[in-house]
Order: sequence, then C-alpha cells, then structure tokens
Amino acid sequence: MKNCAVALVAMFLFPLFVHAQTATLDIDASAQGTPISPLLWGIFFEEINHAGDGGIYAEMVRNRSFEDAPHTTIHAWQLADSGGRARIALDRSVPLNPRNPHSLRWEIDAGDQPVSLINEGFWGIAVERGKRYRLSLYARRDDRFRGELRISLQGADGAIAAQHTVRGISAQWKRFSATLTSRTTDPRARLVITATSSGTVWLDMVSLMPVDTFKGRPNGLRKDLAQMLADLRPSFLRFPGGCFVEGDRMSNALRWRDTLGDVAERPSRWCVWGYTTTQGLGLHEYLQMSEDLGAEPMLVVNCGMACQYRNGDVVPMEQLDEWIEDALAAIEYAIGPPTSKWGALRAKNGHPKPFPLRFVEVGNENWGPAYEQRYARFYDAIKARFPQIQIIANAPVRSRPMDVLDEHYYSSPEWFISQANRYDRYDRNGVKIFVGEYAVTQGAGTGNLRAALGEAAFMTGIERNGDVVIMAAYAPLFVNVNARQWNPDLIGFDSSRVYGTPSYYVQKLFSLYRGTHVLPLKVNAPAVSVTEPRGAIGLGTWSTQAEYRDVRVAHNGRTLFTADFVQGAAGWRVVRGDWQVVDGAYRQNSLSTDCRAVVGDPNWTDYTLTLRARKLGGAEGFLILFRVRDDNNWYWWNLGGWGNVKHAVEKCVGGGKSIVSNEVAGSIEAGRWYDIRIEVHGARIRCYLDNQLVHDFEDKPLSALYAVASRNTRTGEVILKVVNVSGEPVETDIRLQGVRGLQPTGKVVTLSNDNPDEENSLDHPVRVAPVQSTLRVTGTHFRYTFPRHSLTVIVLKQR
Repeated sequence: MKNCAVALVAMFLFPLFVHAQTATLDIDASAQGTPISPLLWGIFFEEINHAGDGGIYAEMVRNRSFEDAPHTTIHAWQLADSGGRARIALDRSVPLNPRNPHSLRWEIDAGDQPVSLINEGFWGIAVERGKRYRLSLYARRDDRFRGELRISLQGADGAIAAQHTVRGISAQWKRFSATLTSRTTDPRARLVITATSSGTVWLDMVSLMPVDTFKGRPNGLRKDLAQMLADLRPSFLRFPGGCFVEGDRMSNALRWRDTLGDVAERPSRWCVWGYTTTQGLGLHEYLQMSEDLGAEPMLVVNCGMACQYRNGDVVPMEQLDEWIEDALAAIEYAIGPPTSKWGALRAKNGHPKPFPLRFVEVGNENWGPAYEQRYARFYDAIKARFPQIQIIANAPVRSRPMDVLDEHYYSSPEWFISQANRYDRYDRNGVKIFVGEYAVTQGAGTGNLRAALGEAAFMTGIERNGDVVIMAAYAPLFVNVNARQWNPDLIGFDSSRVYGTPSYYVQKLFSLYRGTHVLPLKVNAPAVSVTEPRGAIGLGTWSTQAEYRDVRVAHNGRTLFTADFVQGAAGWRVVRGDWQVVDGAYRQNSLSTDCRAVVGDPNWTDYTLTLRARKLGGAEGFLILFRVRDDNNWYWWNLGGWGNVKHAVEKCVGGGKSIVSNEVAGSIEAGRWYDIRIEVHGARIRCYLDNQLVHDFEDKPLSALYAVASRNTRTGEVILKVVNVSGEPVETDIRLQGVRGLQPTGKVVTLSNDNPDEENSLDHPVRVAPVQSTLRVTGTHFRYTFPRHSLTVIVLKQR
C-alpha cells in the first residue's frame, strides 16, 4: 500500500462560493431502481502507524519477545538506576525456541539490594481501576540467582497499581502467569520487574494483555478500537495489506503460516513501514476479527512480488509454485472442511466451522508484465481448486479474466469532487470494481472536514454506481498518534483514548444509512466559483521517444511564445526525461513514463497552441500539455495513449489524472510528422490533429451539491445523501415523484462545520461529528437548506 500515492501540491478548493440560485433535487421514487451491492462499504486493515502492534492488537508490552530489530540495541526495555549493579544484553545461547532466538540476559551484582527493569509499553501502558490484566513470561536463571521477581504495574511516580511475585525460577525455561487487578487508573503506567538476588536471569515473551478484550477473546483486540470498527458496520474486511503483505523485499514478505499457533513460537517480522511486528495478529485473528465485526473476510496474498516491485525484486517464475501453494493453503485454512489438512488446523485452533471467505486479492499495487505472468499462474491454481473464489486483480490484466479490479486513489479534495461522476461512464457489463484504497491526502491536515467532504462527494458516485463498484474502503484505517507514518488516517488513538476523524463519520453515515436500490436523481445545483482557466504549455511522452518542433502560442492573433529550437531550448524546464535539441527539434530520448518539459507563463489564458510532432519509437504517442499551473495541475492531450489505441484529454488536479473529453479511437505512427493544434477559450477546449477536429468539449466548473438517492426495500425508506462542498448554504427544492405520500416526520443527520479545516483530536474528539434532527414533511415536495461544508443524510418513509 501507499508508496505509489500521487504527488500532491497545495491547491485548495475550499472555501468555494456559489452563484446565488436555488438548487433542485428530483427523485424518481416510482422507479424500481438499480440494485446496490450489499458489500459496498467495508474497511481495510494494514499494519502501518502501529495500527496492529501498539494498536488494535491488545498486547501492552513493547518488544515482548526481545526480537525487535535492529538487534544492536534492546528496544523498549531499560534498567532503572542501579548504580552499575546490573547489566542487560540480548542473548542467543539458549533460545526459548528456534523461532524466537533472542532472550534478555539480566546480570545482577547487587547483593540483596533490589534492581529493576522497566517497559513503558507503546507510549504508556494504560490501566484502569478494577480492570484485570493477564501477565505471562518465560524465565530461567543461573546457579547464583536464588531470589524472586516482583512484577508490578507502576505509575511514573512509583505508585503501585498491581503486583505479583514470581517464585520457583529454575535453570530451564518455565512459563509463569498471573492475573493482575489494577488499583488505579493511569494511561502512562509502566511494567516494572524487580529482582531480589544477585546472579543472572533470562527473560522472554513478557506479555501483558487485558482480560476485557473485544468479544472477550484471548490474544484478542483492544476493545475501544475494535468497537470503533464495529460502529462502522463494515460489510467486509480486507487484510492484512497493503504493502505489509509484500515487504520491502521478498525476504521480508509475509508468510502466513508463521502467524499461527502459540504466540511464543511465532517469529517476529520486519514490517515495510519500518518497525518489527510480533505477528500476534495473524491469519486466524484476522478471520476471527472479520467474524466478530460481522464482516466478510477478504484475503490479500503475495503474488511473488515485493512492494511496488522494488528493485525488480520478484520470485522467479520457476520458483513461484511455493507461493501459489502458500495462497492455496491459506484459502483452505479459511474455508476447508475440518477433515482437510488446513481446515483441521483451523478447527484445532478453536474454529471448526469454515469462515465465509469469498474474495482473494492476488498481490497489492503490482503491475506490468511481471504481474501479468504471476496473476495468470495464481488465477489458474485458485480457480482449479476453489472455483467459487472471486479473484481480485490490482491492475488491469489480459492474461486471465478479472472477477474484480482493485483501484486505489490518493489525491486532493478537488480531484475527488471532480470524480463524483467517474463510474457513471463505466461499462455496466464490464469487470466489477473494488475501490480498495482511497483518501484525500492534500490539504487534509491530520484529517479535517475539507478532506471528508471531498471523499463524501466521491462516495455519492460510488453508491450511485453500486452495481459496478461492489466494494470500497478508506485507507489507512488507524494511526497511533505517537507514530504517524501516513497522513491522514481514519481513526487516531493513544494508549487509552481514541477518536474518529471527520472522514470516519462520513464512512459511518454512508454505511449506516444504506439503500438496497439506487433511485434516479436529477441534481440542478449552482456552480461554484473557480479561478480563471489559465496556464503555461508543455510537451511530453509516455514510454515513447518523440521529437517536437515549430511550437507557437498565440492569443487573439498575437504571438505569446515561439520555439523553433534553432538556438537551443531556452526557457524550457525539464520535469522528467532525457530532452535535447537535435537538428532543430526538441527530442525526448527516454522510454520512461511521464516525461515532461514545460515552458511559458502560468497566467496565459485563451490561447491557441500549435506545433509539429514525430514519434521515433516506443509504446504510445504524444502528450501535449496546456493550462499548466505547476507540476501537479495541468491538462494534456494524450494522443495514442493507453497502448496507442485512443486519444483523449486528461486533467491533472493535485497529481491525480482523469479523462475530461470524449475518447476517440486512434494511434500514432512512427516516422511521420503530425500537425497538432489546441484551442482553449474559457471552458471550451478544441483539439485538432492534421487539421481534423478530434475533441470539442467544455470542462465545466464544479457543482455546489453532490447527491445520491436510494430506497431500502426492507424498511420502505427513501434515503437521500447530499454533500455541499461550497462555502455557502444552498437552499434546495426537493421533489419526490411516484410516491403517494410521506410520513410527516423524517430523520436528518448532518455533519458540518463553518470551518472546513476543523479537525477532531484526542482532546477534542467530536468537534466535527454528526448531529441528528427531525424534519417535518408536509408533502412530497419540500424545501431544505443544506449547510455550507456539509454532508446531510435525509431519511424519509413512505406512507
């Protein structure tokens, strides 16, 4: 997950002001409606930001097995001031087991004076008065040590919240356990182990878990964090990643068999996000989490490629069978009968009944020929043994069918708003879509209302096309605020507190208020004020070598810029690629993607760009840039794009591209010169190839309102979700057609704030939170004013 996220710049849409007029929303409630996928809204869990270890996995001791890398230091453990009377070191002489090779050697030369060892957990161990905690550890000693270990939970001031004495330590490893009941509440308590004798003690797997976990499960989940997920009522849980599955290199790739069984025998693993994980949260725990949340499990398997195909690190095709068998065994663990090899192990681990696994994703953010080859091998093997499994591809492939295609988006609020109609254009008979990761990552603070409303506008389009998009999940899910590695995230927490961002409440409202069928809806809303369309120009290629000459920009017949490249390429700025002047042409020699060079004034408006272009080699055609504001905000005419099969104009906002014109079949031949002309005037854009008009369209401004209407056939409710992305209230006439009447009261739930930059936090968890009210309805036509910067859900019931 994530490292392929688009580059972002500070181009903020909000506040937007509307041209004064009344909006209308016309809902055809007489229509049967298009079914909405019942799985539409779910969640995606990845170990990032200490979401698992130090987060939802309830273990409270950090580096419990002394396996945290690098092993040049002892992470999270420290001696109290012992005056040099004690020393600690990592030891491999007598490991607890082969998969847990390191233990802590504690040498004590203190006579009868006690010395102590301290672990502060993950930025504090949170204990509550009256709550119970399961303590366990392994210990052994040398012949000199004849004392006890006093294990206590203490505040920073040394006040003891709970205590237990370990006796009977021998020369062999032995497990000790106890239940501690806290006498105080302290979010920053510490685990303190005190020795009362000279000698040497070895420790391993020092664990402290709350008894009160989610659903009361041993080795379970932190209750408050899991409840935040349960409150979303997710339909599915995608796990365990993300780039977490792949690793930064194949040697660090996830091997799910290492995550089963006794936690003391699970090897630790270096996480792609830069820390060691205990693997206490393993395959069985993920499946159990799905069941406890009432969500379908979705398993992501490693396809033999490292995260982002880093350094070309892939498993050779002749060695791929091991990884394919790994995926097949994981599926059998989930759904195999108790008589099967892996189903029997699942039953032994406490779950005889198969889990309802239907979806398996092959890889994560993998692409290219290497992915095509590996996807085909995995597809054939999985379908042969488990034909009922729906296989998700994470890039468009041709080597085998795609049951579902995973698409990921990270961009600006404006980009997400502009994509509210994206899925309206998708083939209704084509591959089903899973929007597996998405979030506003520009202008979002650490999770503000601005970002949430951009996502909400996009989500109206997802729900409206709930027959094409069958699942969607925000990412990332969790962040320990002490270890923020990705920003923003849906849920923030520390050792004792948790809060949801405004995006969390958007996800919650869309999930809680679901329809079964989308209803036809016409939205007539005022446009928002946007800055004047303007920008410089540029040239580019994508996996192609090409050259350009005779570039001219004119405004009302007046020349703004010319370049014949006789005297070089003065003024041109290379963004990417190998550009040089050759024989009076500006030539791009690299076969890399997204090669660009730009020139001109970003304040140019209403101009005509003309030039000549010739393809020299490669996979596609030409990229002609216009209205270039900066490296992340521009338009380009993509000639011979998408494998040299079509032409279209794309708009890039905040680093995220989308097609804004009609798409025209066509290709670019190598070796011949083409005449290219682009005319931009206000919202209108016209593009000519060899004096033939190819595109003529208007790039219209954004609307103030984005909406979706649905019916819940089980409850008889009509549900209307409306997002006002503007900085002004929008008075709206709402008209329901095809219903005899409505019950006199409806429900309204509103998420809004006058300040789109407002955020929630641990200290102020509900600054931006839904507010419920009652709507008095006198007929099927009524007027409602949608607050500025708001998501509003209106629930109406037919008589």
